[in-house]
Amino acid sequence: MAPTPAPPQAPPKPTWDPRRPQPPFPWLRPTIRIRLTLLYGGMFLIAGILLLSIIYLLAAQAINTGNQPLFKIVNFEKLQVSSDNCPAMNTTSLPLAAFNDAISQCVDHQRQVALDDLLSRSLLALLGLAVIAFAFGYAMAGRVLSPLGRITRTARQVAGSDLSRRIELDGPDDELKELADTFDDMLERLQRAFTAQQRFVGNASHELRTPLAINRTLLEVHLSDPHAPVELQQLGKTLLATNERSEQLVEGLLLLARSDNQIVERKPVDLAEVATQAIDQVHGEAEAKGVWIRGERRPAVVQGNGVLLERIALNLLQNAVRYNVAKDGWVEVNTEIEHGRAVLTVSNTGPVVPAYEIDNLFEPFRRLRTERTGSDKGVGLGLSIVRSVARAHGGHIVAQPREGGGLVMRVTLPV
Repeated sequence: MAPTPAPPQAPPKPTWDPRRPQPPFPWLRPTIRIRLTLLYGGMFLIAGILLLSIIYLLAAQAINTGNQPLFKIVNFEKLQVSSDNCPAMNTTSLPLAAFNDAISQCVDHQRQVALDDLLSRSLLALLGLAVIAFAFGYAMAGRVLSPLGRITRTARQVAGSDLSRRIELDGPDDELKELADTFDDMLERLQRAFTAQQRFVGNASHELRTPLAINRTLLEVHLSDPHAPVELQQLGKTLLATNERSEQLVEGLLLLARSDNQIVERKPVDLAEVATQAIDQVHGEAEAKGVWIRGERRPAVVQGNGVLLERIALNLLQNAVRYNVAKDGWVEVNTEIEHGRAVLTVSNTGPVVPAYEIDNLFEPFRRLRTERTGSDKGVGLGLSIVRSVARAHGGHIVAQPREGGGLVMRVTLPV
């Protein structure tokens, strides 16, 4: 008979604890509170010792000065004395009562002189110690707060889309080091998330564009057949228009996903040139709708991505042309430098837009008085892409209703 196999053993329990290890004596941890307490307490003690030492030396000097005799006896029988500090005692044959009064006045005068001298020198010493204390305290505060400055500089660099930066703060294991380590962990997670997002955008770009391109090709081949029935050709044109709309939607979504990130590689781009290129692209559509494009385009050079900045101008112009009046419409495009910032302004005639509906225009798939897309004028992502690209370049866009109908779109970018 074969031996009975032993029952399976339970897997060993993990010995690693993911929680942060606690020191054996947490009250001995060099926290910021303990370090600041020791620092400022020590500074106060040192300042007190220095002030007491200076006062002691000044008092000793004053006592030494007061030990000098007030007068010298010149003639003991006639009670004639000589004094450099008390001129009133230099009178010959001075009566005893007047002599005693003169001595009292001289002692009082000497005491007052010594006190005044001690007070003036103590004030000078206190002023000097105050200057030294402020300078030393400023230097020590800067040394204590230097980790915060390092954290701030790293956060500013991360805000410029450099997620590879880390603080890597060294020094004692206090609250600031714990904050820096937590910030580094957060940056690590953010970098992984953004990397995954970029990878997803690249994969989605390929996976979504390929079937749409295949569908477009198949539809165009079938439409090129002259013997195809009329109903089939009409259905093919409808499907081709739907496929084109889906391609525009995919391109808009991918561009919106890419433009949500900060621009890392920046080059000088003239907004006047960008606006001119956009005008050339919509010139045919504007002529077909009877819309006149005008404006003054002055040089306005910014640092950014030329393709995305051209998308800003193109989307604004397309919206201004498509949402215009049926007759005698116009679009005005201006570029300039204003208060040290580059400004692109696109205004147009068109339907009256209530001020309370302005914010909804920048939401994806939103249009004026409609919640979702239902028009052949676009896919509803134009202004969302404009706002996203402007933010990625450190700028912003403001829309205002124009009196008489239409909008005034104002994009402000840093130079």
